[in-house]
Amino acid sequence: MSRLTEWALKNRAAVILMVVLTLGLGTLSYFILPKELLPAANNPMITVIVIGQGTDAQTINEDVTKPIEKSIGSVKGKKHVFATSADGYASIDIYLDETVNMKEAKLEVEEAINRLQLPESYSPPIVSQLNIDMIPLWQIGLSFPNGIEREGTEKIENEVLPRFQGITGIADVTVYGSQQTHVTIKLDNEKMTTHQIPIQALMGILQGENLAVAVGEEIIDEKKTNIKVIGQVKGVGELEQLEISPGVQLKDIATINISDSSSTFFTRVDGEEAVALLLYKESSTNAVSIGKNVIETIEQLNKEYNPSIQVSMLISFSDFIVQSVDSMMKSVLLGALFATVILLLFLRHFRMTFITVVSIPLSLGLALFLLSISGVTLNLLTIGAVAVAVGRLVDDSIVVIENIFRKAQNGDVSKGVIIEATKEVSTAITSSTLTTVAVFLPMGLVKSMQELLLPFALTISYALLSSLLVALIVVPLMSSKLLRKGKFPVYKKPLRYVRVLDWCLRRKWIPLSLSIIIFIGSIVMFAVMPKGAEESADNDVAITVQYADEVPFDKVKKEVLELETYIGQHASVEKVILFLGSNPEDAQFSTVNSQNTAQFHIVMKDRAKTDQFIKDVEKKDESYHDAEIDITTVSFTNFSDSTITLDVVGKDPEKLIQASNQVIENVEKIKGVEQVTSNQQELKSVYGIVVEQEKANAEEVARQIQLLLNPFPIGDIQVDGKDTMVVLDSSIHPKSEADLKEILVAVNQEMVPLSSIAKLEKSTNPTSVLRKDGNEYVRISVEVDSKNLSEIANEISLETKGLVLPKGVELEAGGAADVQADQFMELFQLMAVSIGLVYLIMVLTFKTLRAPLVILFTLPLAIIGAILGLLITGMPIDIGAMIGALLLIGIVVTNAIVLLDRVRKNEETMPIREAILEAGATRFRPIIMTALATIFAMIPLLMGKEEMGNLLVSKGLAVVVIGGLSVATILTLVVIPVVYELFYFKKAKKQRLEEKTTISS
Repeated sequence: MSRLTEWALKNRAAVILMVVLTLGLGTLSYFILPKELLPAANNPMITVIVIGQGTDAQTINEDVTKPIEKSIGSVKGKKHVFATSADGYASIDIYLDETVNMKEAKLEVEEAINRLQLPESYSPPIVSQLNIDMIPLWQIGLSFPNGIEREGTEKIENEVLPRFQGITGIADVTVYGSQQTHVTIKLDNEKMTTHQIPIQALMGILQGENLAVAVGEEIIDEKKTNIKVIGQVKGVGELEQLEISPGVQLKDIATINISDSSSTFFTRVDGEEAVALLLYKESSTNAVSIGKNVIETIEQLNKEYNPSIQVSMLISFSDFIVQSVDSMMKSVLLGALFATVILLLFLRHFRMTFITVVSIPLSLGLALFLLSISGVTLNLLTIGAVAVAVGRLVDDSIVVIENIFRKAQNGDVSKGVIIEATKEVSTAITSSTLTTVAVFLPMGLVKSMQELLLPFALTISYALLSSLLVALIVVPLMSSKLLRKGKFPVYKKPLRYVRVLDWCLRRKWIPLSLSIIIFIGSIVMFAVMPKGAEESADNDVAITVQYADEVPFDKVKKEVLELETYIGQHASVEKVILFLGSNPEDAQFSTVNSQNTAQFHIVMKDRAKTDQFIKDVEKKDESYHDAEIDITTVSFTNFSDSTITLDVVGKDPEKLIQASNQVIENVEKIKGVEQVTSNQQELKSVYGIVVEQEKANAEEVARQIQLLLNPFPIGDIQVDGKDTMVVLDSSIHPKSEADLKEILVAVNQEMVPLSSIAKLEKSTNPTSVLRKDGNEYVRISVEVDSKNLSEIANEISLETKGLVLPKGVELEAGGAADVQADQFMELFQLMAVSIGLVYLIMVLTFKTLRAPLVILFTLPLAIIGAILGLLITGMPIDIGAMIGALLLIGIVVTNAIVLLDRVRKNEETMPIREAILEAGATRFRPIIMTALATIFAMIPLLMGKEEMGNLLVSKGLAVVVIGGLSVATILTLVVIPVVYELFYFKKAKKQRLEEKTTISS
């Protein structure tokens, strides 16, 4: 590596040009790099959704779920299949191996399902596969103060939508929550009975009036010509005048009007009817620059359409990205400032401090350029990686400049002295940098977070390797020019430290025993410490209001609107977005909601007290007895999830319910458990109509009742020049069992009550049926204190382990605790591989097995500090803390490498103990300086606000690194020399005896 230094000193002009280019390219890369929320990451899951309005869960389970499960049985890479059959829909989640090509897997699933023949009453299956790229970065609200009319809907489609589609970089714009206009034919059953018109006959007449049927092909005018029969109803007036039977028009037996779908779902913004536009950006474009164009378009549209249509930004992730990037960049700049102050305090020399600090912008500039050519975007994790690495960027330069300073005490700052000083430490800093980089090489092992960790790892690796080049090339060159004039502060040896080290070397058992005791204590503390999920700190709040399916929609609507009014009047709230009901458009996002579900997205004002707002809303929970209200801060990662799931799996539904009740009863008593729910707790009445086969055909009766109880689409007519769906509504809505029995059905061309041909059997069934890999199961969801996730999970495991469950029933744990355990296990494996790589690099550096083994003793010392830091701050062990522990492996060994590299070189001319004492005295200051620079550069992360979705770069990470590095540095300066001499005990003892013999003679 010394050749790089010699080349730099001989080619000053080339190095200066390289520096200018690096800064220029780095600055340019910062502005042209696509700015994203998070790195692109695939979700290894495919979802299939089928809608069946009015169908109960058990029927959907038999008609839809089981056939789909069977059809996808041979899909490659399939790990698990979770299916939910609920009232009105089926949702099947197919979990795949992370290595599978998701596009190919989706095509395979689509092909398998297309071969199925589902009953006509169900919607075509919707297959979706979501990833981070598919999150709409902008959600725009179009509010209609006077209500949404057909004219307004047409304006959105024809005028507003194209304006946003025309923005450069926008890949797609979809309308969410728009009301579908349709013509409703509401029948008068008394008049139908009077005129003896069965509903089946009416439907046949209506469908026959509005059709286009190809009837053949003939040679006309010597050319082949197709012949079609076309019947088309034009307008509501023509529909009303249709003759149903001699002398009877449709208007005589029905009321016809134009309506929308607000009876099943609607969208509101700040209390006004609205629709939302979802904007998706192209993968290679900059979200921030597109966001500016989106805002400009909103302003233009408001000038044109206000007050009939009000356009507003509901959610803008480009704004969030800007805020997050700015916040993280502030942490980077503050970290650099703190590191600079530390260097200035120690070096007491402005020019030396300047030379050292130059490594930060140069390293970052080169790292940004490398990111741009690697195709990595500027996102929360890459900026977070820079914030984590900024203190470490000056380490190599500190060691070089400090060694030059020590060598040049007599005022000689010649090229020879600079080359010699740099060469003396080049092996140590190269080895220490490579060990830190090596920690991130096996990131691919963490499959569950691979796509998130790799950009993080690349950023740190590029920055550290760049800092090494700066230390070997730029620092020596700048030293040769800037340090020639002026006086250096006097170099003082740390005599007190040397005396302490000498005392410890003479009494090895004392520092070693204390270290072992403290280490064992820290391991015990780790075992009992809570391992939780740190909650997201973002201001936005999500509220889900869930009513039982049996609650009438009118009541749900009334109470939800009351809650909307209360939330909108709260002093902390800026905007209230409400989605109520079952929107068919949800299926494209792999979700489907019950009609009795309301979802609020609350945009809070700046500096609003979110915690107080949540408490205020929770107090209102008591006013809504039929509703279950769930309030969370908005998060787009699963790291803050705190739900533990217990799946009771088996084949006998009765045994499943019995076992689930046992589990719930025992889990509810555990401290820290906040709420326990089960999909079997929500029950709904089901009437089975058992048709007497000798009196009527069951299939014909089923078709008639389905038509009578559900609005049924029968075709399209022209309304204002547009095709509009026509829906037939029988207006039969039985309020009691007696009403149900009196429904009239046609049997042998005669209208008879249902009770005369069938018996009614009432039962109470769950509103959903869950299946796991082909077996039915009951899912018990346990909401727990997120900061004690692992501890409560262990208690739940112990409590349920001793339960005697019915034969054929098994209990399987999952959810947040299971995901966290898998992630922790993968990270532990990664740490083991990283330690192996670090050891290999040190063996190659020192060309021996024993010295690197001594250096590895810094790792248990770091664990002591990390656990102590978490205990003092009261923070749980979360994913961020584990990433911090991984980072520590690379950081803490660097000090030991710098120290022992000096010891090994001293041994060529000195006895071991003398070599250790001299190396300790020489390397004490650079070790303290590098450690403090890294620690103080982490303080902004510790004190700042955590950004949503950036929990890898969390306060937990900062606490672990600061605590671990602080303790490891102090103990490294004492314990590592002691262990080193112990490893070479025979040689050291022989040298001391020879020394005594020489003195005595």
